[in-house]
Amino acid sequence: MTNAKVLIVEDEPALIETLDYSLRKQGYEVLTASDGRKALDAARQQTPDLIVLDIMLPGLDGFEVCRILRKEMNVPIIMLTARTEEVDKVVGLEVGADDYLTKPFSMRELIARVKANLRRVRIDREEATASATQLVAVTERMVFGDLTIDLSRREVSVQGNVHHLKPKEFDLLVFLARNRGIVLSRDLILERVWGWEFDGGSRTVDVHVRWLREKIESDPSDPQRIVTVRGIGYRFEG
Repeated sequence: MTNAKVLIVEDEPALIETLDYSLRKQGYEVLTASDGRKALDAARQQTPDLIVLDIMLPGLDGFEVCRILRKEMNVPIIMLTARTEEVDKVVGLEVGADDYLTKPFSMRELIARVKANLRRVRIDREEATASATQLVAVTERMVFGDLTIDLSRREVSVQGNVHHLKPKEFDLLVFLARNRGIVLSRDLILERVWGWEFDGGSRTVDVHVRWLREKIESDPSDPQRIVTVRGIGYRFEG
């Protein structure tokens, strides 16, 4: 995404300077904020295309900032953490982060993550534009009772009510639905939906399944469509 605007939220001056320099060298416009409150103000006023967000911040921490922003906008968020516990990564995904990096990390890896997330946003926008301007649309749909998955519009509806899914939520649902009745392991789901290079761990699948159940199941605590197969993974029953 040419001239994309990236907001860096970090309280370490040396790291801010390094990130600022590296991202500007790649052609990005860079904004910075050193605490949670300033991050919210900058995001609301400057509407960045992507946010690099540290977890450990003065005032509001990164989890809370991410939780608030996710309710207000769909900007991709890459979380930075100095911790290595898987729980931090899972919490980050649960509050709406799209990606994360554990400190210390290489600038090369960060830039690759930034480019990948911005590329996804660009593709999603292009698909939406193409769908909106297409005069004659051939719509491919998957229908399971009152659940409809519209592949061309990337929309899901239950009993006629449209639910807007995040890109990976939609991809996960489509993969499960296309393999209806088949038990799919978490590792297989990770490979097919997130890609072999993703290193987020199988808990990522569990988090996204929980989000999907909240949107497509009549009772998420007793799922009938996405069924857990203990010790293995999930099976889609439709």
